[in-house]
Amino acid sequence: MLRSLKLVSMIVIASVTLLFGCSDKPVDQAEFPPEKTAFAAVNGSEYPMEKGNFRWTRKKGIETESVTTDHASPNQMAEYLKPIPVKPDQRVKVKIEDNPVMKVYLWNETGKEREIKMEDNQITVPSEKGKYIYEVLAQWKNGEISFTFVAEVQ
Repeated sequence: MLRSLKLVSMIVIASVTLLFGCSDKPVDQAEFPPEKTAFAAVNGSEYPMEKGNFRWTRKKGIETESVTTDHASPNQMAEYLKPIPVKPDQRVKVKIEDNPVMKVYLWNETGKEREIKMEDNQITVPSEKGKYIYEVLAQWKNGEISFTFVAEVQ
């Protein structure tokens, strides 16, 4: 009786190991496409930026896997975003996971207006009151994501 109980236990353990231990994906394989967090920081508060278009590629053996999305433009997204309250000429720090190369663009209601100068991952908002739409294009080795936020100079 004890012998058959041991045999059943070994079969159960072997079955569970086969079911959960065998996979064609390496255990350390990262999520694809990866999720990246992005914030605009003002006066010690962090405001999440809205993710827009993104593109990622990765090698899988001899194949290359790609994911590309299409999303509303930053000026369309801005209609639904809550503006971040800022003072004239205030600095806004852009914080994005894994330190990508970043470019920032100012948008208006008709499209992309111009690239904004960034120093130490910070931009300076205009001195004139109003709402300003910013797109942050973040680029990593294998992909890029467009993030949007709206600043309201008060």
